[in-house]
Amino acid sequence: MLLALFALPACATDFPHLKPGLWEMQRSSDRPGEPPNRATMCLDDSVQKEMFDMGAGAMQGMCSRHDFKFSGNRATGDFVCTMGGSTMHSKSTMVLTGNTAYRTEIVTTYEPPMMGHARTKTVITAKHLGACKPGQRPGDLVLPNGQTMNMHDVITGARNAQRAAPPNTQPGARRPAPLQR
Repeated sequence: MLLALFALPACATDFPHLKPGLWEMQRSSDRPGEPPNRATMCLDDSVQKEMFDMGAGAMQGMCSRHDFKFSGNRATGDFVCTMGGSTMHSKSTMVLTGNTAYRTEIVTTYEPPMMGHARTKTVITAKHLGACKPGQRPGDLVLPNGQTMNMHDVITGARNAQRAAPPNTQPGARRPAPLQR
């Protein structure tokens, strides 16, 4: 869900700068049994930048194509990514209303179908509500179930985990002998 909420604004080389404050995002999908949901997020420039960097890095690792064009108040994307053994081809259009609202449509096809779906359409609408609520930190995301997570903490944790991960080795590959003292 997080990828769908932020993928389009996070992938642009010159991403749109949204007004700092509390944002409401509503997401709907044509997947049967998947009800629309709503989340809010306390956003500032630093969180936008971190999400941009995270999105761009994820795209490079998973996607063979990540074309994004931003002109005026309109952005279009064409992405081909591999996830879970399926190749996903997503075409997206984002229309901004100044820096206080946007609407994004994402149509994705899956080959082979993913979780029984060969095609999905997702619509995300977002709008600036005003100042963040008292006690909220920039990056606080309130999920549809009421759970709060902080995107800054999530991104920092992912970076730290990535740094601590052992180097990727091929099965059967010989490891270098330990250094002798």
